[in-house]
Amino acid sequence: MTNDDVTALPLAYIQAAQEGRRGEIRNVSYKVRNYINASRQLVTDRHIDSSEAGRETAKGEAIVKTCSIYLPAGYDEHDPETRYNVMYLLHGVGGDHEEWLSGNGTVDGNFILCNIMDNLIANGHIDPLIIVFPNGRSAHDGTDRSFQTTGTHILGFYYFDYELRYDLIPFIESEYHTYANSKDTSPEGIEKNRMHRAIAGLSMGGMQALNLVLGGYRCDSTAFTRTASSWANGLDTTVLAPGMGDLFAYVGAFSNAPTSSRGSVLGSGIASQCHRLHLLYMTCGEADEVSITHYANSIDELAELAGKYISDFYQVLITGGIHDFHVWYNGAYQFTRLCFRNHELCLQPNVIRVTLA
Repeated sequence: MTNDDVTALPLAYIQAAQEGRRGEIRNVSYKVRNYINASRQLVTDRHIDSSEAGRETAKGEAIVKTCSIYLPAGYDEHDPETRYNVMYLLHGVGGDHEEWLSGNGTVDGNFILCNIMDNLIANGHIDPLIIVFPNGRSAHDGTDRSFQTTGTHILGFYYFDYELRYDLIPFIESEYHTYANSKDTSPEGIEKNRMHRAIAGLSMGGMQALNLVLGGYRCDSTAFTRTASSWANGLDTTVLAPGMGDLFAYVGAFSNAPTSSRGSVLGSGIASQCHRLHLLYMTCGEADEVSITHYANSIDELAELAGKYISDFYQVLITGGIHDFHVWYNGAYQFTRLCFRNHELCLQPNVIRVTLA
């Protein structure tokens, strides 16, 4: 695609697709063995060095979390021959696994995001896919949705990568008919699997997609870091996340939150992982007082330092857009259209800058 192919979300896609062309939403529970406990330790069933985690690690009992899952029309659990790509969509700081679905109401009795995906599939713009909506707080108190920087529920946002890697992805790929198979850890299997997974998020979830996947900083409350907040919000950086380039070839950030790392950090993180990012899609509203500065900071120098390890880098501004679902639905619509396709390999990133009304 080029900038001429990036268009605003068609209004018709907000309406429900025809009967028989609509997917379904399921809420499912799964066990999590990697999370932040009440003592601010990283509970894990893996060998993770405390220097990597940036805090003490500990053993602990598994907790149970819930995620929502979109299954496309025609998905048949008794048909293992038909396989699907998977996209993970992450929520904001005050949301949970239901924010992408219920955060902006319904149209024709269906969640708007489901209508968008149903229409994309029904019109042949994308292949049928599975979408997973996690609760992005990897903490023992993950149901707390308040913004209290000293809480472990906020700290849990910055440790979601361990849950995603070791708990959620293996669960999804063992329970649903996906192309990707996390059990195949051969070099060939890793490269194949990542081409069938995508991840994106809004606001805080956009920060997670950048910092945790590309290799930016984790954060913690300044009450515990004993440092000054870089953003005057009670949070400051701690250690770099190792990144998840081996898991995802397509990453999106919509109105990424203030604690997103700078582009120089993210670009270096991409290059250090040595896995080519086929698509990085970043978008923000021009009038978004929460995110526009941080969106710009996270873009600055990213492409230059990532170099050959990015294929296509989309930077999409929404004219008059603010911190809301108008921007985020446009992001989800466009990002999904760009995922799971061949992106030309080149020695330098193909940077596409677009402004949409």
